[in-house]
Amino acid sequence: MAFTLYAATIPAYLQILGSMSGLIDKAEAHCRDQGLTADTLLGARLADDMHPFAYQVKSTVVHSLGAIEGVRKGSFSPDTSPLPTDFDTLRDRVAGAVKALQAIDPAEIDGFIGRDMCFEFGSFRMDFTAEDFLLSFSQPNFYFHATTAYAILRMKGVEVGKRDFMGQTRRKP
Repeated sequence: MAFTLYAATIPAYLQILGSMSGLIDKAEAHCRDQGLTADTLLGARLADDMHPFAYQVKSTVVHSLGAIEGVRKGSFSPDTSPLPTDFDTLRDRVAGAVKALQAIDPAEIDGFIGRDMCFEFGSFRMDFTAEDFLLSFSQPNFYFHATTAYAILRMKGVEVGKRDFMGQTRRKP
């Protein structure tokens, strides 16, 4: 069987979005158990010049489902909508992305190969093929934001480990 663009993207998105859902649950439980407000973790940052946990998780949705939607349109721009202010809203965004990604026909993703695609932010523009956009721009961003979300929770004392980040791996039946 040939390796496909679908196989290189959608299953990985689903795996890590599943782990993001678990991280949200652990963050919420940590706040509850420690008597902390949700904003203690939702607004937590690794460094002052970095975005907070809520942004990091939101960005995993943006660079998975949002990337696919961008390829469908032929252009992608950063999501500047307000950050979720509670765990339920963050959890719902991740769940919505999972549901939408699960419904995608693999043939649609594989049909993106060779399509023109651009990233636009204000007057800044980068041109790609769809596969280069997904694999060299959005996928690295996806993993960066997922890793940063995990690292923020670790830094704040939430009991998470590597398996929490990895999520459900895909194994031979």
